[in-house]
Amino acid sequence: MSSGRKKSFDEDTALNAAMDVFWQKGYVGASLTDLTKRMGINKPSMYSAFGNKESLFIKATQCYIETKMKPHVELLFEEDVSLKQRLKNHMMSIVTMQCDSEQAQGCYLVLCQSELVSGDIPEQAESILKEADVMPIQLYTELFTSDIESIELGLNKNAQANGLALYTMLKGTASMARSGIDKSTLEYSIDRILAGIGLH
Repeated sequence: MSSGRKKSFDEDTALNAAMDVFWQKGYVGASLTDLTKRMGINKPSMYSAFGNKESLFIKATQCYIETKMKPHVELLFEEDVSLKQRLKNHMMSIVTMQCDSEQAQGCYLVLCQSELVSGDIPEQAESILKEADVMPIQLYTELFTSDIESIELGLNKNAQANGLALYTMLKGTASMARSGIDKSTLEYSIDRILAGIGLH
């Protein structure tokens, strides 16, 4: 009995290629031709493995969050490192990724979230982008609320505002990196925002 035709491509490699296209062009700007060409597969193979464009986008977004964003988050909770240094390491790790010329510059999520206002992003794709937009502020707010050093410095009193300040900065550096501003220039801005919330 035949076991069926084997896939002639690696799904993880193809998914990462699709992620790069969405990162470069956004959801709206990425055509099926752009996607399949970069993925190295034809449209029937794409539909069979990943579903339609929206399903592919959702999988690519989940892949981005798991492989690109979570390593940055881990830096916030390093042991025996000051709060200021943890935040600096975390934010500069993100900025380094945003400025990486070997891949699409800026931030995949920030680019695609900016397209939501167009109304051209389908419901489930819109939902995952909105959820991803809430997560950083929640993460930073919880950190400022519960971290011992943060409490000692009184940063917990304005935990949400401090979290929003950091996230606003990182959205800004994403846009600046995409327009060609280098990492060392953006590092000064990171230092200024940390000083501004009370981490001198």
